[in-house]
Amino acid sequence: MMSEQQKIRVAVVFGGRSSEHEISCVTAGGVMSVIDTDRYEVVPIGITRDGDWRVVTADPGELAIVDGRLPSVPDTGAKLALALDTPGAFLEVPPDAVPRLVGQVDVVLPLLHGPFGEDGTIQGLLEMAEVRYAGAGVFASAASMDKVFMKALLTGQGLKTGPYLAVSDRAWTRDRKRVLDNVAALGGVVFVKPARAGSSIGISRVPDATDTAAVTEAIEAARAHDPKVIVEAGIRGREIECGVLESLDGGEPDVSLPAEIHVAEGYDFYDFEAKYLSSSSLSIPADLPDEVTRRVRRLAADAFDALGCEGLARVDFFYGDDGEIYVNELNTMPGFTPSSAFPQMWAASGLDYPALVDRLIRTALNRRTGLR
Repeated sequence: MMSEQQKIRVAVVFGGRSSEHEISCVTAGGVMSVIDTDRYEVVPIGITRDGDWRVVTADPGELAIVDGRLPSVPDTGAKLALALDTPGAFLEVPPDAVPRLVGQVDVVLPLLHGPFGEDGTIQGLLEMAEVRYAGAGVFASAASMDKVFMKALLTGQGLKTGPYLAVSDRAWTRDRKRVLDNVAALGGVVFVKPARAGSSIGISRVPDATDTAAVTEAIEAARAHDPKVIVEAGIRGREIECGVLESLDGGEPDVSLPAEIHVAEGYDFYDFEAKYLSSSSLSIPADLPDEVTRRVRRLAADAFDALGCEGLARVDFFYGDDGEIYVNELNTMPGFTPSSAFPQMWAASGLDYPALVDRLIRTALNRRTGLR
């Protein structure tokens, strides 16, 4: 173990191959702007769109949204690979040369959103390499990333979700009419989404489930991001979110005050542009009856436990006009910039942004490697 005089080396890994590459970069910029450099030595590692791991700048300004321009990991810098035979070790891989060890890290912050990062893939790699990391493990990451399996697991634990329909690649290509008939049976407004994506990318709102042309167009738009699609029946009500953190002492998870999303005027729903490039806002705490607030927070902890989450998660709900509380989805690596919902909810709950980042690192360092 390291002496007290040594800094803890934290690899901040971001970017990635998913359609949420840019948002991951923004998240990393926010985290690196507040990480305690007196205690932690930051090793910034960007994954390019092609999947190359590279040493990149730690300058948060290079990873911000500027005038609507989204950042990305540059295709420059030394290529890296994770050494599977030395815990926490990274190798530099120069072209046509023997790889060399460039150092070891104590913990990884995998600030990756979407497939090939948030879905259990990098978690499995880190488990194989015996590296501690922040956030959910392999199964919880994979299950939470796939909205179809996530809902099945939640309902299996007695948590209420709205009606939905899974559309596999095989079903869509071989029996499209049956798919469209099943979507029509949901009735009313439906939301068509990639099953394994986030940041509201690839989502369409279809006002009438029986409009086969509109549904077809929406499914094709979602399939541009993921061959597996989920169609959810619209729920009339309010969008509520809660942040959840793994306990530092092994007890029940901690839950933030809930927030309510207010979509900016001119948007039909909380899509990518409304989320990141508009005046959409949050009310924290959400203006809810005390009993509803208690139920939402309890259900957030229950959902976190139902999927076996670790580290952190954001749990999204609908508080329906019918008085029911529906779990919409879990996000095991939510947006983490200072303006993102997750840090804002924790700030309102008494844990500011730098302390929140520090807690994620400490929780990860406390976790043993291997089966837990």
